[in-house]
Amino acid sequence: MTPPDPDASGTGASAPDASGTGTGTGADRRISRKSLLRAAVAAGAAVPLLATGTAALARDAGAQGRSLKPTPFCDDGDDPTPPQMEGPYFKPNSPLRTDLVAPGAPGTRLTVGGHVFGRNCVPLAGVLLDFWQADHAGGYDMAGYTFRGHQFTDSSGAFTLRTIVPGLYPGRTRHIHVKAQAPGRPVLTTQLYFPGEPRNSTDALFDPDLLMNVRGAGSGKEATFDFVLDADGRPTDPPTDPPTDPPSGSWAPGRPYAAGDRVTHDGATYRCLQAHTSMTGWEPPLVPALWRRE
Repeated sequence: MTPPDPDASGTGASAPDASGTGTGTGADRRISRKSLLRAAVAAGAAVPLLATGTAALARDAGAQGRSLKPTPFCDDGDDPTPPQMEGPYFKPNSPLRTDLVAPGAPGTRLTVGGHVFGRNCVPLAGVLLDFWQADHAGGYDMAGYTFRGHQFTDSSGAFTLRTIVPGLYPGRTRHIHVKAQAPGRPVLTTQLYFPGEPRNSTDALFDPDLLMNVRGAGSGKEATFDFVLDADGRPTDPPTDPPTDPPSGSWAPGRPYAAGDRVTHDGATYRCLQAHTSMTGWEPPLVPALWRRE
């Protein structure tokens, strides 16, 4: 199912009719920025947002002193996994790594770099980014963690992902999945797309706002994309010293944890290393980047 269009007006106002008088009937549909971009893609346009012909990055808008528009949500219904269908399914507990390519793996090498910002243009450090994608043949690894991995943005809000250009499979254009979560904030599930793909105009989930800037780099490719999360950036507080104890002292899903918090889980004590909101699958010690046993 295609997710609701966040750019749709929803005001109930009628759209202009063919005469341009604005007296259309209730059956008329509002024209959103996204629908215009989709139309441009279908017509073969490159959807340029900058004079260079590339999609605008969040850092470009930030330099102009504008507040930033959050990165759109995009989910193809694969979380949780529907038992009756095959497809790109999310798996928790991915390994902590920035390079998803195993030695000798076929495919065109791809490096994706960028930053994560808050709406106020401030870079967000410690953001969890969990990536997963198809291999060069369009297959997803459901038995292990091939082309799956998570990482955290550095102190400048930057991230780098080393992977391959994902293959195609029926019904979808080329894309990379990602979940992004700033410390203590909700999870954003979205996808990144490649410009110039023929299937962009026929994929019901494709969103031009999620296009990466992609260029050739030797025998591989390089891409850039800036995420904008629905949060305001602020200086990161140092870990609590002495560490605090969350209510009840035991780990639980759906609870915000700060760096330095202590929890107990399965009879062991752990120290939180990165501020985050817990979720099933991130229990200590499953995610060493989040918890250290004491």
